[in-house]
Amino acid sequence: SSEADCEYPLDSYFEWQIVTMSKIINGDNLTLGTCYYPEHWPKTMWREDLERMKKTGIEVIRIAEFAWSKIEPEEGVFTYEFFDEFLADEVGMKVIFCTPTATPPAWLTEKYPEVLNARMDGVLLRHGARRHYNYNSPVYQELSARITGKSASHYAKRDCIIGWQLDNEINCEVDVFYSESDTVAFRQFLKEKYGTIDALNEAWGTAFWNQTYTDWKEVYVPRTTISDSTNPHEVLDYTRFISASARRFAKMQSDIIRRYLKPGDFITTNGLFGNLDNHAMRRESLDFMTYDSYPNFAYCLDMYSDNPKNLRDRKWSRNLTETRSVSPVFGIMEQQSGANGWNTRMEAPTPRPGQITLWTMQSIAHGADYISYFRWRTCTMGTEIYWHGILDYSSRENRRIREVHDVYEKLQGMQELAGARYEAKVGVLKDYDNIWDAQLDVWHQRVDEASQKALFEAAQRTHTPLDFVYLTETTTAEDLAGYSLLFYPHMTIVTERQAELLKQYVAAGGTLVIGCRSGYKNSTGQCVMDTLPGLLSELTGTDIPEYSFIAPDAGTVTVDWDGTTIEASVFADLLEPLGDAKLEGTYTSDYYSGSGALVCNSYGKGKAYYYGSAWNEMSAEIFLQKLGAANPYRDIVTVPEECEIAVRSKNGVRYLFVLNYEKHPVEITLHRKGTDLYTGNEIEGSQTLDGYGTMVIRL
Repeated sequence: SSEADCEYPLDSYFEWQIVTMSKIINGDNLTLGTCYYPEHWPKTMWREDLERMKKTGIEVIRIAEFAWSKIEPEEGVFTYEFFDEFLADEVGMKVIFCTPTATPPAWLTEKYPEVLNARMDGVLLRHGARRHYNYNSPVYQELSARITGKSASHYAKRDCIIGWQLDNEINCEVDVFYSESDTVAFRQFLKEKYGTIDALNEAWGTAFWNQTYTDWKEVYVPRTTISDSTNPHEVLDYTRFISASARRFAKMQSDIIRRYLKPGDFITTNGLFGNLDNHAMRRESLDFMTYDSYPNFAYCLDMYSDNPKNLRDRKWSRNLTETRSVSPVFGIMEQQSGANGWNTRMEAPTPRPGQITLWTMQSIAHGADYISYFRWRTCTMGTEIYWHGILDYSSRENRRIREVHDVYEKLQGMQELAGARYEAKVGVLKDYDNIWDAQLDVWHQRVDEASQKALFEAAQRTHTPLDFVYLTETTTAEDLAGYSLLFYPHMTIVTERQAELLKQYVAAGGTLVIGCRSGYKNSTGQCVMDTLPGLLSELTGTDIPEYSFIAPDAGTVTVDWDGTTIEASVFADLLEPLGDAKLEGTYTSDYYSGSGALVCNSYGKGKAYYYGSAWNEMSAEIFLQKLGAANPYRDIVTVPEECEIAVRSKNGVRYLFVLNYEKHPVEITLHRKGTDLYTGNEIEGSQTLDGYGTMVIRL
């Protein structure tokens, strides 16, 4: 392919292999970077900025994600002088170059308004912000393919370019699309999936409320209706369609760029955002995932709470756990380095001394080997004038740049843990169909939100490392075998393949816990007519003759689990054991007192539990304790509740992270000797960890 190529068919496919040894995620190095926007600053500042970055410890910059007009200032006119001049002054800096498709230029949206996204009521989202396009406009696909090809063919050959970022924050800002192009593409998506309009009618249950279709031209993306009520089976397929559209757009760009990659160069994108199967996108298009981590959101003035039970910035470990499920070792493309804020929203304070280090180590603890701070300097113009970077507007030396340099110094003693994998023996199972169903179904949503929050917070407070484990089309029983305990809080939609996979996991010796409202829908989102929990009945040894939300006047509903009292939440499935399954817990209040609340079924070498309620933090802690999963590192370290612990392991060596999220010092106790990787000193016994302090210890 030559630089003159300007047409890239959307369905083209180029064979490629995932780069296992890229120039930043390579198992050898922990690397710092930053986001830089040469188009925002006078050329006279470039060299000084780059040299100062190098002295600070920054080795990589990300550029160009919003700079389409610097390459194509008008349609069909391409100029490379701006970035050629900048890259000639890189002073040995490595560069991640971005495709600029998140912000189409004004000439494009003015000439081709069909590229614009629209609200459900049809109003177009106009030029002036970002991510205002739709993935399914043929014009936008063509022009995006062209700018991607032109950029890659010209810049990828440069030695300083080490990788590429696709677009920017795919599905951020908006993750729903209602343009005319989307309706056309949605119809095609459905034709390929169902084949006939009769099959579509059956899958969508259109006999209800006389919604039956007789022709494909009658089918649209969801539109404004009375009371905002839309067909839930349509919305589930529509969400799948959004994901497929975004993935197809990413793959188009990835396929083009791979024509020009040098050995060791990589392709990634930054996220994670909604209505998108990030696992499939990674398999199809990316070498690894990068995440944008902003724990300071926990301190936004409209969110902040002084409740000591509020995890605040520690909650971002949940997002990092999601990222790790996509890429076991990953990168951070945007790491918090200053105060948050647009001129319209998101007011948040400057990170306190130590918090930049804390949040950096939080990312590394969960599997990040590359950390790129957003941004080098705070922008003086535009919407993000209050989204501060390492430097303030004046570029003067400040506390934050000194702290970033100190992070760099710490990393020099930590390089050996690059490529190490996060250790967890407990997992929470997920799949995209159930995530998306919980978005559109308020019954599903209520139990799922409660349990997801409870299980994560209970794991944090009991110092129990946790993975999110996605059931995808490629997941095997071997992928699950490494976990001694798996939860699927509310597996509303169940397929035969998933049920069989879980049977294999339990039969091989695993312990599985399923929560209420499970097994009652098929893959279309329609309720099954089987006795509940449907396809999970055999595995869990459970029958559910009755179920109900816990009524507001019921008070506290309790469960007796073999002498331990736990509090039920949100919902109550009334259970009866089947066959040899054992009733281990019963409700002890309200009209269902005495009815089954927890069934345990021995299946092969393992056990499957069905719990008839949602979890709160207390009940989640009891499950972790009674099933022997809580605090697996208690023989190694004792830490207070304020701290998070994480362990990464490599070649039989463990690396223990201890992170203090509170402003006051805490005491921890090491029960065996270890090496403090910050200092190289051997330590054991009682240790003081400063407010917002961190430790990384080789065990």
